[in-house]
Amino acid sequence: MRQLRQLLRLARDGASARDIAVTLGVARSTIQDNLKRAAAAGLSWPLPGELTDDALEGKLFGRAGVRQGVRRRPEPNWADLVIELKKPGVTLQILWEEYRAIHPGGYGYSRFCELYRGFEQQLSPTMRQEHVAGDKVFVDYSGKKVGIVDPRSGEIREAEIFVAVLGASSFTYAETSWTQTLPDWIGAHVRMFRFFDGVPRLIVPDNLSPASTAPAFTTPRSTAATP
Repeated sequence: MRQLRQLLRLARDGASARDIAVTLGVARSTIQDNLKRAAAAGLSWPLPGELTDDALEGKLFGRAGVRQGVRRRPEPNWADLVIELKKPGVTLQILWEEYRAIHPGGYGYSRFCELYRGFEQQLSPTMRQEHVAGDKVFVDYSGKKVGIVDPRSGEIREAEIFVAVLGASSFTYAETSWTQTLPDWIGAHVRMFRFFDGVPRLIVPDNLSPASTAPAFTTPRSTAATP
């Protein structure tokens, strides 16, 4: 609904459907459809201050015979999407494209994202963590690999991606290595410290095998817990 409000404001300012589509990052056909719906509903910018998002959705997409408060378009199983988003390479854009392939008349991308975020906020809350500058660096392998081409043979070899993030600033270091074995793991830390030009108080790895000499659910013994 936020993008629909932006759409109406841009249209009032004289922007074309093409320009609005570029600004909002949606298809021009979607912009044209929403402008027609707004005109049919007698809506223009500025909207009444008391007009809620649900009321705006009802005026634009409501249909006779649909009970008030019930969404008018098919929705995916949001819980399944939460699980899918945890997989490497999966984004909301990809999930929305799959959803629209099944439901061509379904929600546009912006509304799809708003509904997903609304569902996500209903899940168990997470605790906000405050990080002190220089206190912690979080390290792990990304879970993805990158193909590197040998310029002489043309052979493509996949490399691991090591990532380190400072807790307070989110300043990030990344590099590739051929394996996740201990020599590559230790070498990545040496180069990370050189890049940061300093050493934090703690290194916080995930429970991955190169970082742990004795993996456990409670107190894994880490090879890189203390610099």
